Formats: sequence, structure tokens, C-alpha cells
Amino acid sequence: MSEPNRLRARRSPHRPPLPLAVLSLALFQAQGASAQQQQTAGWADAPLVLRRSAQLLEVIPQSERAQRPNFVAGDSITGRPDLETVIVGNASVRRGDTVINADRLEYYQPDDLTTATGNVRVNQAGNVYEGPELQLKLETFEGFFRNVRYRFLVNGGHGEAERIDFVDANVSVARSVTYTTCRIQDYPGWMPAWLLSAATLTTDTEEGVGIATNARMKFMGVSTPAFPSFSFPLDEKRKSGLLSPFFGVDSVNGIELTQPYYWNIAPNRDATLYPTLMSKRGINVGSEFRYLENTYNGMVRADLMPSDQLRERDRWGLWTTHRQVFDPKPLGLDSLSGLLNINRVSDDNYWRDFSRTPTLSTRLLESQAALYWGKNDWTGQVRMLSYQTLQYDLSPITPPYDRLPQLTANNTKYDVGGFDISTSLDYTRFRADRQFAPNLNGIVQPNGERAFGIVQVSRPWLTPGTFVIPKLILNGTSYQFDAPLANGQTSASRAVPTLSLDSGLVFERDASFFGRAFRQTLEPRAFYVRTPYRDQSQLPVYDSAANDFNFATVYTENAFSGNDRISDSNLLTLGVSTRLIDP
Repeated sequence: MSEPNRLRARRSPHRPPLPLAVLSLALFQAQGASAQQQQTAGWADAPLVLRRSAQLLEVIPQSERAQRPNFVAGDSITGRPDLETVIVGNASVRRGDTVINADRLEYYQPDDLTTATGNVRVNQAGNVYEGPELQLKLETFEGFFRNVRYRFLVNGGHGEAERIDFVDANVSVARSVTYTTCRIQDYPGWMPAWLLSAATLTTDTEEGVGIATNARMKFMGVSTPAFPSFSFPLDEKRKSGLLSPFFGVDSVNGIELTQPYYWNIAPNRDATLYPTLMSKRGINVGSEFRYLENTYNGMVRADLMPSDQLRERDRWGLWTTHRQVFDPKPLGLDSLSGLLNINRVSDDNYWRDFSRTPTLSTRLLESQAALYWGKNDWTGQVRMLSYQTLQYDLSPITPPYDRLPQLTANNTKYDVGGFDISTSLDYTRFRADRQFAPNLNGIVQPNGERAFGIVQVSRPWLTPGTFVIPKLILNGTSYQFDAPLANGQTSASRAVPTLSLDSGLVFERDASFFGRAFRQTLEPRAFYVRTPYRDQSQLPVYDSAANDFNFATVYTENAFSGNDRISDSNLLTLGVSTRLIDP
């Protein structure tokens, strides 16, 4: 039994014959429709062209197709009741989600067979086929089409075929066929970026799979060798199989060939294997695993080269991300979630030797494990953060400090008797490789512990056109060091108050620019900040740096980010901005 016959036997259940009265009724309806078309033809000067969309797809169950009537229309309709109908000139026949248009249509009712010739166009549930000659059974959608141009609705895939055999409404077999999903461009000489040519192409729109035999792929005009058979998805559903290979030549690695394989494990899990052959180094085995559950999701990627022939050592890399939401009730919390992020490689040269590896656009590889919690107005985290710094002799870099651990808690209350009050607490233990640690007053900056608290109290006065916000900030910090500072101290503390006053006006007017109406605002703003001087020259710098000068930072109380430096200020900042609002 041939492949179409096997599929037909599997998919086409027995259907009762079409009721005899249906065609007679359709003939009367078609004649009325033809007369009505002649009367209303002048209502529009040009045809209305609608864009095809999968959102407009009408899905009719197979069990209901036999119950749907036929609707026919044309310039001339002749025939014998319960036998055949012949439609000539602008001929069309429709049943359910299938519409056939042609110059001439013949419908033989006992066999449910439609024969169409001349400018034939079939729209079957959004899939369009065009050609000169068609034979088709409307109920089972069995038949054939010669010299076809086709387009699928679900993915925009299109091409041409010498012949298409329709097995049923979902399965078809195209012969001497081309296929691509590149969008057609309207200019002379256009060619798709990629094109599949095959002896046969079996498509199953229900399963979303296409199977090509004796097939060649052409990329930008370059053709691949013929493949005996391969399958590919027709929609967005994932499918296991080989992905496009990668080939390159590198002066260091030599010839490089990667052949990825995608494994669709389950709807919520998949994996990709990508072995890579480097002629001068050896074989690198890479894999990536992704997972998604109701309360957690993540990704694990690992690369391993057992023996690098150039470096004479094993090379490896590991990258993982895991996020999870926990039940907070046993701990009396409102929310509890976690994050695990690991980025590690075998050696400092990994970023140069394997530049296509993820996250290696930077030489700082961050790894952290964190828990985030919330309770009423409080939020916080417990975090372990460390960096792997990939050093290079010609350009060494100063690594950031590891935070092992960091504990934070934050509380914000609004409109407490008209006041907004916020509190931030932080304890962090800083660690770094002293070989690369920065100098402080001529000695290596020590590792240490830092605890700080920031309390902010503001009293906003707000109206639609004005705002005035005075604010008082108290910043207290305490340090404990593993080694003495330049002055011999192993501990230090600091308390700094800050007073600020932020105020502004908002003016509005109607304006017109480039023929469009806008509402334009003019917003002058004045910001004053006063912070007394404190000698901080003996304190280490673990996470502070000067802010970039921009519109956001010019209206802040501190000129530094982080918590090791607080700028002394007695500054007044004046500014004005304008906005165009589309009403």
C-alpha cells in the first residue's frame, strides 16, 4: 500500500452520503447569490483585500464536515439534481472551511468529487493552493492538484510543486517541490535566503511536521548535498532533530565544525547537544538543559574538552541559572523565593580560547545564591555572591569584592501622619584576592565586615501643579577589618546626616508641532542638599564609585553610588525640562 493510501486508511473514517436535498437547495441559493452579485457589483470601485490571519481561522471538526451544505456560485450554473452540477465563469464552491474558485467547476454528487480547471484557487482553513487543474472530494479532502503554488497559514511557508496529493484535510504529499518561510518581496529577481528542494514533501498540519525526501537546502545560493530524508516543524511546536551545523576556520583552533542536536524531552523540558571538532585542539562536548515547572525554572549548560592539545590540560565551563518560589507560610512570611546562578570556567585563558561561550563577553564571572523574602512592609535578602576574575598578564584587572554573605532588610511606610519613612539595613562580609586588591594609603586594602543603616524621613506637599519635598537622612556605618589600616585601626564607624529640599512647578499649554496637537509642559525644578564634611580617607572602598553625571543623578543627595563614601555637599541645583504629551 502506498504512503497516501496508508495515511488515508488511518485517518478517513466512513462518512454517510450527502443528503440529496442539500444540493438542490444550494442551487437555488447560488442562483439568488449570482443575481444579487450583479445588482451590487457597483457598490465598490475596487475589491476589498483582507490580510490573512491565523486568529481568523475557522476550525470545523471532522465529524461535522459531512453535515455542512455546499454553496455554489458562478456566471452559469447547469446540472441534474442529485447527480452533477457544472459552474462556468467566476465559479466557486464552498463547504465549511474549504472554498474552491476556478473558471470552471464540475461537482459530481454521488462521489462527492469536484473537478476544477482554469485559475484554480483553493482556500482550506487558511492554507491556499493555486494552479490550473484540481480534483478533490470535498468531504474527505482527498484528491490531487497539478502545478501548484501553495502557502500555509500557520507559519507563512510557501513554495511550488509539480503535483500535490491530498490524503485528507491535514495530510498532503507534494512532489518535485520547493519550500521556504522567507517572506516574499515585491521586486524583480527576488530569491529567498533559504530554499528547500525535495523529491517529495509530506506535510501534516495537525501534527505540525513536514518530511522531505531526497532533499537539498540552499542557503544564500549555496546548496547542500542531498539528504535521503529529514523532518522539520511546520509551526512553533518544538521537535527533536539536527539543527543547522556551524563551520569555521580559525588561525588558533584550526578547522571548527559544530553539529547541534535538539532533544524535545517534554513540553516543559528540552536539551541541546553540540559537539564541536577543533582540528588543533580536539573535541569539545557541550550540552544545554532547560526546564520549567510551576514553582521553578532554570537552565544548565556545561562544556568539556577532555584534553586540549594546545594547552595540554582539560578545559571545562559551567553555567547554571535556577529560580524557585517557596511556600512562605511555614516561616510566617508573605513571600519567599530563591535564585542560584553559577558561572565558572577551568582557567584564565578560557575567555580567549572559547570566545563563543556564553557570558564570556566579560572577564568577570558572577556566581550567587540568594533567598528573597517579604513580610508586610518589610523585604530583604540573604545572598552569597562571588566572582571568578579571568586575569590576563597584559591587562590585569582589579576584581570586585565577594560578598560572603550579604544580609539586607528594607522597610517603607507612606503617609504616616503625612510623612514617608524608609529604613534600609545591610550587613556584608567582603572578601577579595589580596594579590589584586586595591591600595588604600599605600597598603593593600583589607578584607572586612560592614554594617550600615539608613533612615529617611520626608514630608511631601503635592498639588497638580507643584511639589515640595523636604527630607532628612541619617546614615550610620560600622566596619571591622581583618588587618590594620594605615593608621593601625582594625575598626571604624561613621554617622552622617543629610538634609535636602526638592521642589518644582508644572506648567501646561496646548501646542502644535508638525501638524499634530500636543500638550506641552514646562517644569522648572530646584533641589538643595546639605551634608556636613566627614573625614573618610581612612575608610576602605568596597562598593562605592562616583555617579555618572546625567539627568537622574543630578537630583540625588549623594554623588557616590554604594555605601562607603558620602559626599559633603552644600549645593543648589536648578533645572528645567519640557515634555510633549500626546493627548
